[in-house]
Amino acid sequence: MPKVSPKRATATIGDVAEAAGVSRATVSRVMNGRVSVGAEISERVREVASQLQYRPSNVARSLSLGRTETVALVVPELANPMFQHVLAGMTEAAAHHGYRVLVADTGQNPDEEAAIAMEARMRCDALALVSPRMAHTQLAALLTQAAPAVLVNRDSPDPTTPAVTVNYRAGAAAVLTHLIGLGHTRIVYLAGPPLSTSDVRRRAGLKDALALHPQVELIDVAGGATVSDGYESRDAVLAARATAVVAFNDLVAFGLLAALNQAGVAVPGDISVTGFDDIELAQYSTPSLTTAAVPQHDLGRHAWQELHAVIENQDRYASTATEFEPRLVVRASSGPVPRTVAQGGLAPAAPETSESENAPAASAAPAIAPAPLRPQWRAQPGGAILELAGTRLAQYESGESIPEVHAPRPYLHPVYTLAGAAMTDSGPVDHRHHYGASMAVPDVNGTSYWGGRTFVRDVGPTLLHNHGSQVSDGARIDDVDPHVLHEVVHWRDEDGLPQAEESRTLSAHLLSDDAFAGERPGGAGAWALSWRTVLRADHGPLTIGSPATNGRPGAGYGGWFWRLPKADSTTVLSERGEGEERAHGSDSGWLAFVQSQDGVTSTWIAVQHGTPREWFVRAAEYPGAGPALAWQTPLSVPDGGTVEVAITTVLVDGAVTLERAHALAQEAAQLR
Repeated sequence: MPKVSPKRATATIGDVAEAAGVSRATVSRVMNGRVSVGAEISERVREVASQLQYRPSNVARSLSLGRTETVALVVPELANPMFQHVLAGMTEAAAHHGYRVLVADTGQNPDEEAAIAMEARMRCDALALVSPRMAHTQLAALLTQAAPAVLVNRDSPDPTTPAVTVNYRAGAAAVLTHLIGLGHTRIVYLAGPPLSTSDVRRRAGLKDALALHPQVELIDVAGGATVSDGYESRDAVLAARATAVVAFNDLVAFGLLAALNQAGVAVPGDISVTGFDDIELAQYSTPSLTTAAVPQHDLGRHAWQELHAVIENQDRYASTATEFEPRLVVRASSGPVPRTVAQGGLAPAAPETSESENAPAASAAPAIAPAPLRPQWRAQPGGAILELAGTRLAQYESGESIPEVHAPRPYLHPVYTLAGAAMTDSGPVDHRHHYGASMAVPDVNGTSYWGGRTFVRDVGPTLLHNHGSQVSDGARIDDVDPHVLHEVVHWRDEDGLPQAEESRTLSAHLLSDDAFAGERPGGAGAWALSWRTVLRADHGPLTIGSPATNGRPGAGYGGWFWRLPKADSTTVLSERGEGEERAHGSDSGWLAFVQSQDGVTSTWIAVQHGTPREWFVRAAEYPGAGPALAWQTPLSVPDGGTVEVAITTVLVDGAVTLERAHALAQEAAQLR
């Protein structure tokens, strides 16, 4: 049998009193910090207590003081990171007042919530109840017995109990509106627990968004609140034949992402998935998750502030209700509606005001407005939208939500042809750091504005902590010509120090193409987007490099770069003829990709203004291209010098011949 050490005797308050020659009451007063005991006696008692290694009993101390200086936090499921962050926020705030937080988990069982909460409250001074799912009357009765208390994520039925909530209604509306803006008209709501108040509020927000978009169909699919709930919902989601999913929370979205990946369903290529809460893992999922960010730590901190006010003064409260606003965070898991759906026409843009209940439903294929109308930019939070007669042609994002390792930068995505074919990709599986069309440079004085790994001579691709960021001052639409967008972009290195300044202009135009005349009003068969960048070395000289200048032959990429979606077939055209090998590294004045996907064919043409630079072209591995700033040798920009990049892209529905591409390029060359 194992040897058991004899139990060590623990010093008691009586032992200390006897050794110090004082009463038990005196020892108690000294150990509780009372000032009614003389300094000499207090010092003697503490010295004896230290020698005997005496530790006061917390239970006895609590009985003496009439409080435990602990509060109980009751949650439906502690495994949910959302509740963990609420706990962390409350624990951090309570510690400043000498309080500790004890936690109880109800196991998502509403029938046991009241009993567990009351038992926890009996052991502590107060109660914080997070996302309770019990009935309204039961909650009201509990709060009467459990005071002082605070509610988190639910309105209080008791006017004396403060509540800290989140505007889930607005958050859900923002998520759904984002998906509608990407062209989705058949969307699944992967619902939360049936008794969840948060689910009720989300549904109200979804209803608000649907009222403004009568063409959208929302399919309700039973879900839950856990990863496994999302994983098990895959078949029901796919059976709904939707192109996008609004999941109840991030955990449910994670489970669905895993199940879709196993089934070979691409996100967002085949279906877009969004979550809610923006827990820490959301930015690290594959793909990174579009979600509504909730200030989780702030919920816990503010809940403590309210609860502490109640504990200290039962008649005065800091406030009876506080509501936090969620924030939409757009990442790689949401994208434009798949081409097979979009080919019938783009979803109409969100109207500025609510439509009449008697207004007819929007057409699945809205007509293109006749000349002389032209595309116009419209400002929105975090960027702008380019529209033509209510049809969305492009979206411009500030890039603030891009992960640091991807080199945050403003970008264009999605971009569509007039008939609705998607012409950009963002966060694809092969290169997560590709974001539509952007200024992406792998080496500026050693800083990467490209994202991902950096090519190191004699080593190869290596992940370095050298990712800079491009910070926008905010897109500004021209007061005179709303088809023009202006922006000032600050290039900052990996330490946040200024490295360069950029003036950027994007302008949109309709092209009159004889090959498509008669098919659309005004004879418009294509549209063009001009991008002009002037990069200034305002903070010292710049040396711009590329993998090619660092020892990787042919990899001279870096500068303006456009990532297209993958397709069943891609043909590359240029002034040098047909084929990727002829275009790559050439100084052709223009470049074209003719792509076919699921029976839909579209053409992308990029035209260089000024002296052409060498093209970096990929078609077989993935479709993407751009003129190189540093093809074989680094580009040196002196202090105060500038670099200009000017490109016009033409987006055409259908295939074009080499001759037709050349003619469109000549027309586009006149645009700036």
